[in-house]
Amino acid sequence: MTRDILREAWNAMRHNRHRTALTMLGMAWGIATVVLLLAYGNGFAHACENIFATFGTKTMILVPGRTSMQAGGEKAGAKLRFTMEDVDLLRANVPQITRMTPDVGKDASIQYDTRTFNFNVSGSYPAVSTIRVLDVVQGRFYNLEDQMQRARVAVIGSEAKEKLFSGRNAIGERIRIDGLSFEVIGVLQPKMQEGDNDINRIIYIPFTSMGDLTDTHYIGAIWITYEVNDYQGLERAVRGVIAQQHKFDAGDRRALLVFNLMEQVHQFQIITMGLKVLLAFIGTLTLGIGGVGLMNIMLVSVTQRTREIGIEKALGSRRRDIFLQFLAEALAISFLGGVLGVLLAYAVSLAVGRLPLYSVMAKHAEAGDIRLSIDPITLLVATVILGAVGLVSGMIPAIRASRLDPIEALRHE
Repeated sequence: MTRDILREAWNAMRHNRHRTALTMLGMAWGIATVVLLLAYGNGFAHACENIFATFGTKTMILVPGRTSMQAGGEKAGAKLRFTMEDVDLLRANVPQITRMTPDVGKDASIQYDTRTFNFNVSGSYPAVSTIRVLDVVQGRFYNLEDQMQRARVAVIGSEAKEKLFSGRNAIGERIRIDGLSFEVIGVLQPKMQEGDNDINRIIYIPFTSMGDLTDTHYIGAIWITYEVNDYQGLERAVRGVIAQQHKFDAGDRRALLVFNLMEQVHQFQIITMGLKVLLAFIGTLTLGIGGVGLMNIMLVSVTQRTREIGIEKALGSRRRDIFLQFLAEALAISFLGGVLGVLLAYAVSLAVGRLPLYSVMAKHAEAGDIRLSIDPITLLVATVILGAVGLVSGMIPAIRASRLDPIEALRHE
């Protein structure tokens, strides 16, 4: 029975080839629009993920501030200052922290040969390379041995390397930082950089070596990474430890400034999810137009084949058989149009390539641009939407055909 129904549907489509082809083209255009819009949403989400991944996602930066609330006998307005004791307390009392480094920075005079520039110098533990996602393109990053030996070694940013050395090899060369000689052991991969941001000009040296340039008793910031998903709970734990140590109210957000990158990641996830839903809705409306065209063509087909339907009913075909015959024809057109639409969407995505997004605002930001990403989930969602539109568009003509009176149908001219 199923084979007979499909054969009848196929014969009907062959009999009206031009009409079927045009209807199929409308469905193909609709499903291609759905797939491309969903692919754009995925590409936007991936671009945002790449932007955040460049700077680290599960990363928290602690910066001392100034109290704004009175706590105990301490007056508001007291300046908070970090020491290594704070780093040790966090390591001992907050087990969710996976990596941590103190950071002491200063602007220093950097000299190589006859070239002199003022760049920021950062003294940190070797873990900073993982925490701040510092990828070395030449040489290596300093390690624990360098840290323990107070080695005067430096890893320089890509822009600092260009300004100091131009196209020459920097590895093994010596630069002077505030008059002290440091050996360049690594050059960093360029990071995304907006405007005049000096992120690619930073010079990284071991925390212990930073003591030769400035006083490291007080720490400018503490960088930490973590693996837990409850970043808000982790922030409360960190605030609690620091507040107890420095005797200020844990709810005083001005005393301890916490920059939690996962908050921004979470906000962008909400935005991208909303964008995907909106694009899917727009795509569904576009496909719905093709569905209306399919419905109209099927209604015309029912009218033209009224006498044929009457003959089939007179020969014993049930209403269910007539219904399935026309529904199968509508679904077949939808399916073939869907296949053509998906192929068209793949062709367009390959032809378009990369759509500028973040690279318009930042340097070295090609990874933050949009690439139309057609993944299995996108195809599944598009298939469900196509099936729903095809089913609704085909059911109304199929129901009308199945309810035709056989006697009136046989009289139809």
